Amino acid sequence: MRQELVQSPHGSQRPGQRRGSTASSIHSIGGSLDAGVNSSEAVFESGQNAISTLLQPPIVRTGLLPHTAPPASSAHRPPTARDIPPVALTNIPHVEASEFTPYLSQVGALYEQLRRIQLDEDQGTNTAYRRGTKPDEYPEALDDAHLRPGRRPGLSSRRTSTASLNSLSSIDTTPTTRRSSSRQRRGQAQGPPPLSTIPAVYFDEDFHLENPRTFDVVSERSEVIRPTPGSNEKGSSSNGQAAAPRKALATNAILQEKLSWYMDTVEMHLIQSISTASTTFFTALGSLRELHSEAADSVERIKALRKELEALDEEIATGGLNLVQQRRKRESVKQLQDAVLQLKEIVDRVAVCESLIDAGQVEESLDCIDTVENLMAGEAPSTSQMAIQLRDLRGATALQGVSTDLATLRLRIGKSYEAKFLDILLTDLKTHVEQVSPQEVLMRWSNASARTRGAHSREPSALPAYMTGTKAIRAELLSSLVGLQRAKYLTAAATAYREAALREIRTIIRKQMPSSNEDDNESLMSTSTRTGGKQRSQQERSIILARNLRALDPQDAEQLLTNMYIGVSEALRRLSTQAKVLLDVASSIGESGVPSGARSPLQSPPFSPSARQASGAAQEAQEEIHLAVDIANLLGQAVDVAHEKIVKVLRVRSEQSKRLDLVWFLRYFTLNLHFANECEAISGRSGTTLKTVVNGHIKDFIQYHGDAENQKLAQGMESDQWNAADFSDKDTEVLGQLLESSTRDAAAWAEASQIWVPHPDTQKSGEEIDPLTTQANGTSKAKTRSAVVESESFLLPNSAISCMHGMARFLHLMAAIPSMTSEISASLIAFLQLFNSRCTQLILGAGATRSAGLKNITTKHLALASQALAFIAAIIPHVREFVRRHCGSVTAAPGVMGEFDKVRRAFQEHQNNIYDKLVEIMSGRALAGTKKLKAVNWDQPSSGAANEYMETLVKETTTLHRNLTKHLPEDTVRMIMMPVFKNYKDTFGAAYQGLELKSEQARERMLQDVEYFKARLGKIDGLEDAGDHLVSVIKKMTAPPPPPMPEAAPQLPSTTETTNQTEEGKKSAEDKPAESEAREGTAAQTDKKVEGGDASKA
Repeated sequence: MRQELVQSPHGSQRPGQRRGSTASSIHSIGGSLDAGVNSSEAVFESGQNAISTLLQPPIVRTGLLPHTAPPASSAHRPPTARDIPPVALTNIPHVEASEFTPYLSQVGALYEQLRRIQLDEDQGTNTAYRRGTKPDEYPEALDDAHLRPGRRPGLSSRRTSTASLNSLSSIDTTPTTRRSSSRQRRGQAQGPPPLSTIPAVYFDEDFHLENPRTFDVVSERSEVIRPTPGSNEKGSSSNGQAAAPRKALATNAILQEKLSWYMDTVEMHLIQSISTASTTFFTALGSLRELHSEAADSVERIKALRKELEALDEEIATGGLNLVQQRRKRESVKQLQDAVLQLKEIVDRVAVCESLIDAGQVEESLDCIDTVENLMAGEAPSTSQMAIQLRDLRGATALQGVSTDLATLRLRIGKSYEAKFLDILLTDLKTHVEQVSPQEVLMRWSNASARTRGAHSREPSALPAYMTGTKAIRAELLSSLVGLQRAKYLTAAATAYREAALREIRTIIRKQMPSSNEDDNESLMSTSTRTGGKQRSQQERSIILARNLRALDPQDAEQLLTNMYIGVSEALRRLSTQAKVLLDVASSIGESGVPSGARSPLQSPPFSPSARQASGAAQEAQEEIHLAVDIANLLGQAVDVAHEKIVKVLRVRSEQSKRLDLVWFLRYFTLNLHFANECEAISGRSGTTLKTVVNGHIKDFIQYHGDAENQKLAQGMESDQWNAADFSDKDTEVLGQLLESSTRDAAAWAEASQIWVPHPDTQKSGEEIDPLTTQANGTSKAKTRSAVVESESFLLPNSAISCMHGMARFLHLMAAIPSMTSEISASLIAFLQLFNSRCTQLILGAGATRSAGLKNITTKHLALASQALAFIAAIIPHVREFVRRHCGSVTAAPGVMGEFDKVRRAFQEHQNNIYDKLVEIMSGRALAGTKKLKAVNWDQPSSGAANEYMETLVKETTTLHRNLTKHLPEDTVRMIMMPVFKNYKDTFGAAYQGLELKSEQARERMLQDVEYFKARLGKIDGLEDAGDHLVSVIKKMTAPPPPPMPEAAPQLPSTTETTNQTEEGKKSAEDKPAESEAREGTAAQTDKKVEGGDASKA
C-alpha cells in the first residue's frame, strides 16, 4: 500500500492519516485521504524511497490484500538468501573531513536556500490556519447548497489550503510514527474529518448515479451480477495475466460502511457550519428588520419634501426661468446684429481689395486682404474703431464665396509679384551673361583644369564675376519675396523661376546659332515676298542650319562654341549665386529693424550664415524656396538640356572637326574639355554624352592626322632633290623641343591650350612652313648649317627635316591629349616606318630618279640618306622616353616601347645597307679597273704618271672620300673606306698576279701605277697596307729573260697616232667625272632589284 508523505512545519515527514479499517478502501476509490496531494509528485526531497519499498508489489485496489500475499496469478516470488550474491567486504578508506569542504561550500548555499523556502512555507501555513479558524469563514464552504472538498494542489499547497486540514492542528504536530485506530478516533473526536477524505466524484456538479461510469466509481467496480462459473471473459487482462477478482455489490459490506462514513462526515460538517453561522444569521436578521423600518420612515419624509419643492417651483423657479430666457433671447438678437454688421464690413472690404488690385496697388490690397481675414476670424483690425462684438465667421455659409474671392485676389496679386520676381532675376542673369569677359572665364577654366592635374596656378585675389553685383537686386528681391509669401504664392513663383531658367539656357544656345535662312543677305523684297507665301518647314530649317554650321571656318566655329559654352556656364554659375541670394534674402523676412539692402551676401566669406535667429516666416520662406527651386536638380537639368543641344551641333560638324589643323583641333579639344569639367563642377553630372562625342572626334582626328602626315611626308620625299639643306633656327628650336621631351614637355606645346589667346594669324591658316617647299635645290651658295644631336652634327636633306617636324607635331598632340598616347604612338610609329621605307625606295631603289628627276643616285645621295636615318634614329630614344612618361597604362607601355626599339633597329639596319651599297659600288669600280688593267700593253713605255685605269680608280676613290667626309662622321667614313681598300687590295692583287710579266719594263710600269695609287690615296684613313701589298705582289712576279736586240732600229710611232693617243687621253681625262657618275648610276640601276627587295623588307 502506497503511503502519502506530509511535510511537517519543522521539515520532518510523516505518513498520511488513515481511518483504521477503511483506509485502503478509501484510498482505492479516491486516492489518499489527503486529496490535496498531487499524484504526479512521486519523489520529494526525502522519504520512503528505499529499494525494498520500491520492490513491493502494487496495492490491489479491489480489496484488502497484504503485499506479502500476491495473487495466485502473479509470478512474483520474493528473493531468498540464495538469490542474493555474497558481498565482499572491503576496507573503507578514511577520508578527511577537509576533503568535503569544496562540495559543502557548493551545496551549502543551495541547502540554506531550501531551508529558507521551507520556513517561508511553514509560516504561510500557520497564517492560513489562523485565518481558517475564524467563524465567519465557514460559510464560504457553501456554494449553491453543495459541499466542496478542499483544493487539491501539490504538496506545498496542501499545507496551507483547506479548513478541514487546519482543524487537524493537533495531528500536524505529532511525530511520524504510525498511529493505531484508537489513537485516530481520539483525534477525530477533536473535530470532524476533512471533506478531502471524500472522493471528488461526490462533489461533481454533474453527479448522476445512473451514469454507468459514475456508478462504477462509487461502487468501486463491484459486480452487480455474478458471472457464470464457466465464463472466462474477465478471467484475464489484456496483457494475458490473471486480473484481480471483483466483489459482489450485494455482499460488499466495506463499501456500505464507507458510504455511511461519507454521509456522517458531510453531516458533521453541516452541523458544524450551521452551529457556527447561526449566531451571525439571527444578528443579521434583526439588523435587516431595523433597516426596513428606517427605510419606510425615509420614504414618508421624501414624499413630504417633494410636495414642498413643487410649491417652491411654481412660485419662484418658473418665474426666474422665464426672466433668464428673455435675457438670453435679447443677447442672441444682439449677437445676430453684430454678426450682420461684421458680415457687411467684410463684404465692403472685399470690394475695396478688388479695386486696389485693379489700380495696381498690390501691397495695399494685401493689407486689405489680411484685414478681411482677421475680420472673418473675429479679430478687430488695429485701425478700426468698431463697437460691435466680433466672432469667428469662417464657418458661416454666407462667407463661403468670400473665401473663394479672397483666394482669387491672392492669385492675382501673386501673379503680379511673380512677374516682378522673374523680371528681376532674369534681367540679372542676362546682364551677367552679356557683360562677362570671355578671357576671364577661359583663364578661370584653365586654372581649374590645371589644379585637377596637380599643377599649381595662382588664384586671382578678386571674386569671380558671377559672385559679384548682387547688392543691387537684394532690396527688390526682399519686397518681392515678402509680397509672394503674403500672397501665398512663393512656391509657384519659385517653380516658375525654375522653368524660366531652363528656357533661358535654351535661348542662350539658340542665339549663338547661325541663321536658318537660305541666304543671310536676302533682300527685303524677297523676304516680304516669301512671308506672304508658304513658310519653310522645321525640317527645311534644320537642313539649312546644318549646312550653315558646316560652312563655318575654324575661327568662326571656335567663336560660336566659345560664346555658347561661356554663356551656358556663366548662366549656371549665376543661377547658383541667385539661389544663395534668394535663401539669404528670405532669412530677412519678418525683420523690422533691418533696412532694405543693408545686409549684403558678399561679405567675407560670401554667403556666410548669419548669427541671428531667423523668424518663423523666414524659415518657412526658405524652406519653400529650397524645395521649389531645388538648385542641385535645376543645375543638373540645365546641364542636360545644354549638352543635348550642344551635342547636336558637334555631331553636325564632326567631319569638319576631324579635318582641322593640329593647333585648331587642340584648341577645339581644350575648349570642350574645360566646358565639360565646368559643367561637372557645377552640377555634379559627368556629361557622358558630350564626352563620348568629343572622344569620337579625337579618335577620328588622330586617324586623319596620321594619314595626313604620312601623305605629306611621302609627297615631300618624292619631290626632294636630296641635297644638303640648311638647318634653320626654327628647325633648331623644334629639334631642341624633341630632345628635351624626354624629361619635360616643351613650353610651346602648351600654347595651343591657352584658348583665351587668339589663334596666331601666321600664314593665315596657322600651318607651319613646310621645309620641302622651300628647299634651295642645291643652287644657293650660302653656308649650309647642320643639326647637332648630343655633340654629333648631321648634314640633312629636306626629307629628314620634314620628318623631324612631323614627329614634333605628333608629340605636341600627345602632350595635349595624354589619354590617347597609345593611339598617337601607333600613328607615330607608322609615320617613322613610312619614312624608312620611302627612303629605301627612293635611294637604294633609285626611285628618286623617276619622282624627283635625278639623273642617277650618287654617293652624295647615299651619304645624305645615311645621315637622315642616323639623325632620326638619334631622336627616337628621346621620343620613346616622352611616350613612356605620358603612357598612363602600365600594361600598354612595354608594347609601345618595344615598337620604338624595333623602328630604331630598322633605321640602323637601313644605314648598314647603305654602307654596304657604297662598298659594293666601289667594288664594281675596282672590277671595271681590272678589266682595263688586263687590256694595257705593259711593254710599251708609259705616256703619263699612271695608266688610265689607275687614274680613274684614284679619282673615283677621292671623290667618294670627299663626299663621305663632307656628310658623314670620321668613324663612319673610316668604317666604309676600310672594306673599299681591302677590296682594292684583293681585286688588284689577284689581277696583277694573273698578268704575264714579259719584261722588266712592264714591272716598272705596274710599280709606277701602284706608287701613284699610294701617293694619291695614302692620306685617306683606312688605306693601311693596300699599296704595300700590291707592290709586294708585283715584285714577286717573275719575268722571262730579255730577247736578243734586233739589228734594225726600232720604228717610232707615227705622229698622227701619237697625236690621236694624246687627244684620246685628254678626252678621257675630261670625261672621267661624267663616266664615273654614269657608272654609279648604272651600278645603282643594276642592283635595283636587290635593293628593292631590301626596301620592301625594311
